[in-house]
Amino acid sequence: MQKFEHCIAHFIVRFRWILVLLLPIIAIALGSGGKNLKFSTDYRVFFSEDNPELLAFEKLEKTYTKNDNVMFILTPKDGTVFTPRTLHAIEQITEEAWQIPHSLRVDSLSNFQNTESEEDDLYVHDLIENADQYSSEDIEKIRNIALHEPLLVNNLINPDGSVTGVNVTIQLPGIDATKETPETVAYARKMADKIRQTYPWLEVRLSGMTFMNNAFAENSKHDMGTLVIFSFVLMILTLMFLTRSIVGVLGVLGIIAFSIISAMGIMGRIGYPLTPPSSSAPTIILTIAIASSVHVLVSILYNLRSGMDKHEAIRESIRINLQPVFIASITTVIGFMSMNFSEVPPFHHLGNVTAFGVIAAFFMTIFFLPAFMAVMPLRVRPFKDGHAHWTERIAEFNIRHWKKLLVSLGLVIAILFACIPRNQLNDVFVHYFDETIDFRVSSDYMVEHLTGLYRIDYSLESGERGGISQPEFLKEVKAFADWYRSQPETIHVNTISDTFQRLNKNMHGDDPAFYRIPEKRDLAAQYLLLYEMSLPYGLDLNNQ
Repeated sequence: MQKFEHCIAHFIVRFRWILVLLLPIIAIALGSGGKNLKFSTDYRVFFSEDNPELLAFEKLEKTYTKNDNVMFILTPKDGTVFTPRTLHAIEQITEEAWQIPHSLRVDSLSNFQNTESEEDDLYVHDLIENADQYSSEDIEKIRNIALHEPLLVNNLINPDGSVTGVNVTIQLPGIDATKETPETVAYARKMADKIRQTYPWLEVRLSGMTFMNNAFAENSKHDMGTLVIFSFVLMILTLMFLTRSIVGVLGVLGIIAFSIISAMGIMGRIGYPLTPPSSSAPTIILTIAIASSVHVLVSILYNLRSGMDKHEAIRESIRINLQPVFIASITTVIGFMSMNFSEVPPFHHLGNVTAFGVIAAFFMTIFFLPAFMAVMPLRVRPFKDGHAHWTERIAEFNIRHWKKLLVSLGLVIAILFACIPRNQLNDVFVHYFDETIDFRVSSDYMVEHLTGLYRIDYSLESGERGGISQPEFLKEVKAFADWYRSQPETIHVNTISDTFQRLNKNMHGDDPAFYRIPEKRDLAAQYLLLYEMSLPYGLDLNNQ
């Protein structure tokens, strides 16, 4: 092994100029694949194609409608939604929301399909029409309907009528998700700014699944642009302080840059999307590259300060560091490659890309750094006789007080170990974001004052054709919905059984005593058919 290390060391010193020029060219060539890198804004990327939960979810969306949405949360500064100017604003915002790219459906107080009966006729109409002409009696009527409608309360209006929402269902074509989601979000933001200017008494917040998807990509880009740069600066300052060698710092900086460029380029060539997990790869590679290269650099500088010739100092550093750096690198690669056993594809990508970066860092550390140091002019101060380096003083302190250190550090480890049970597995996606992020602030506000962000959708089979109108089936659906409403975590339940109950009440002269499931199947089917035929475009019952 020593003969092999000796040969490698002599090879590097002998062909130093070739290595210094060739290795960066190879890294840049590999990095050219970075042009293919794109941020994914689709949460489906976190599931494999054969994931049973994803397959069930996609089947549900094909049967009904998409789950992606943009929610406008509107809060009048006067404390109530039920004023002519605010209701009129909701009308206008609802109309404008249809212009959002890829919008499939818009739901609000304005276009909620209210039902009323007159003798044997059923009238279906928008709850709010020409609100700027409403009298106080009209306002009170709208308020009474809205705050007693289960499909609206804690969904599009809060119980005290102080906050309302306009919900836009989004159906992305899926041709280029890297553009479709951002353009939808950008339009919604411009629309929100316009609302604030046109209706200054309204506070406007934006949330929804589409905004969450975009927030992951948007903030990952921001982190990559800030954290990597900050890490580079901090690394440079720390190495300058510890090594006192500008040339050495430049060499390590080159290793980090070329390792990251190579890894991200390979990632682009393979076709991995950038996701929140994989976007942290550059920072991880930076850390590992420093850990590997500093061993070689410090050994070279130490040998030089001990009086060795530059080339001999480099060869000696390679001889003593090749094996430990190789072992550290290969075990790190194995560790990150083991992430392929995860069920989450982005963690496969993170593990593989980081492994590529570690391999690149190893070759750059062993071949580029020594060659770079060999061709650059080096000036170091030799050690002074009788003057102990600060690291030597730390070593002497450890040797002198090893018993005290062993006991005290053992206690610290025991205390920290006892805190392990306090760790919790908690995938609340909104809490992935800091409270300074607009999406997090708006979503927290929505959950506290209006409705929830997360949905559980059930597709309930009646077991027979047209069985949805079967009273026994509808009663079971109602019982299931009532049970969910009793759960402390539930904010809102949307179910077709509420629509049947409302229609039954309407067809009995709007008598509240008949707010219940129709007693006969054919009657329920007639009510539903009559109601569906009266619904306008875009507001059908396909979402239920």
